[in-house]
Amino acid sequence: MPDHEVFDAGDLVLQSGVTLPGVKLAYKTHGRLNAAGDNAIVYPTHYAGRHRDNEWLIGAGMALSPDDNFIVVPSMLGNGLSSSPSNTPAPFDGPRFPGVTLYDNVGLQHRLLTEHLGVRRVRLAIGHSMGALQAYHWGALYPDMVERIAPFCGSARTSRHNFVFLEGLKAALTADAAFMDGDYDGPPERGLRAFGRVYAGWGLSQAFYRQRLDERALGAPSLEAFLTATWEGAFLSWDANDLLAMLWSWQTADISANDLYDGDFERALGAISARALVMPSLTDLYFPPEDSRYEVEHLLVGECRPIPSIWGHMAGSGLNPEDVRFIDASLKDLLAS
Repeated sequence: MPDHEVFDAGDLVLQSGVTLPGVKLAYKTHGRLNAAGDNAIVYPTHYAGRHRDNEWLIGAGMALSPDDNFIVVPSMLGNGLSSSPSNTPAPFDGPRFPGVTLYDNVGLQHRLLTEHLGVRRVRLAIGHSMGALQAYHWGALYPDMVERIAPFCGSARTSRHNFVFLEGLKAALTADAAFMDGDYDGPPERGLRAFGRVYAGWGLSQAFYRQRLDERALGAPSLEAFLTATWEGAFLSWDANDLLAMLWSWQTADISANDLYDGDFERALGAISARALVMPSLTDLYFPPEDSRYEVEHLLVGECRPIPSIWGHMAGSGLNPEDVRFIDASLKDLLAS
């Protein structure tokens, strides 16, 4: 039985002007909405993530406690649960699935919360990685509704360097002859394995590998086993076109790329009225602290509080208990403000 619900959103006119018919948004909730409709926390999924991947930060006694909050975890379009290349019928199946921006995603999430769930105010918009990009979008697109944002290991727009990193992932996947321009008969396994190996060098820091935490902390018997089981294994279960659809959404992410801000990034940041706690990982290779500090300089009320971790981007994944404690304690500070 599925452990999530589905919002049938009908036909969705995308930012590109394309109409995607019969859109479905998968989501899971924790806790109950109060009578005032103002205890909601929206916690979108990250790249190659589903609602279960956010649950390490949700629980009794934690900042994101279902006892006090109504936590909504919407699945990003393209992640295989919400409308995606792998589950959308022709003519938008597979490689014909249209480009979906994070503006499109967050607009649909806003409909879910307001039209379907009855939310009036968002106490906190939070997310890791691509989830952080969406949390920033919530703050910029709905400043009168969102009280706080907490993007961690992410940014308000995808940098040029981040774009290039993603081009490497895309090239590794699509170089497999079995990919067949997205009209594959079966999973392009060699491309998916290559995708995972490329990602392994970016998701974790040099210090992580230097200290052999793949063995000491995660129990891998060897580096090769770590690459094969953990990184290749993580992506072998994914549909290749779904991965590319989410990657496109990532590469085009920018809170100012819409009619509200006309590409003025600093103006979009300055329009965020929510109190912001931005938590980059000190060793993130593609969402570096420098980008976060620049963003916080242009926010109305913001703090940059780096996660003192050598787990790189994965400091925001829930794998390292010390990082979990740091993020949770910081969120408690934010929610108490």
